[in-house]
Amino acid sequence: MADEKVIHIAAAVITDPLGRVLLVRKRNTAFFMQPGGKIEAGERPATALVRELHEELQMQVAKQEDAAFLGQFTDIAANEPGYRLIADVFAVPAPAHIVTASAEIEDVIWLSPSASESIPLAPLTQKQLLPLLMKAKTPINP
Repeated sequence: MADEKVIHIAAAVITDPLGRVLLVRKRNTAFFMQPGGKIEAGERPATALVRELHEELQMQVAKQEDAAFLGQFTDIAANEPGYRLIADVFAVPAPAHIVTASAEIEDVIWLSPSASESIPLAPLTQKQLLPLLMKAKTPINP
């Protein structure tokens, strides 16, 4: 559809050795989701992801190749009603340090994919990415 409203993002699936996934909640929003953000015009998805992880979590990804492409997923946007989300999703190694919420990030949690019922989750996270992690049965790491 020509008038369809779309947001194109790059997002990270970051799991720790216990299989928990790193989720973030942006300021003035209710839903937890994968870290990442919008891809700027002319920007490669992996480049956008590395930039967003640094801005949002003070997280360094040594090389873009450390982000392994998992696929492109589509769902409804959690925080922007009427928009469809297209997400290029990458597995990124867990950081060796504690991540720090920065920029528009209000909260950071490590969540077990099987214990997600009490946390408000973005549709992409709840309906597609957590089931993918549960099906994998082991942490997804690049």
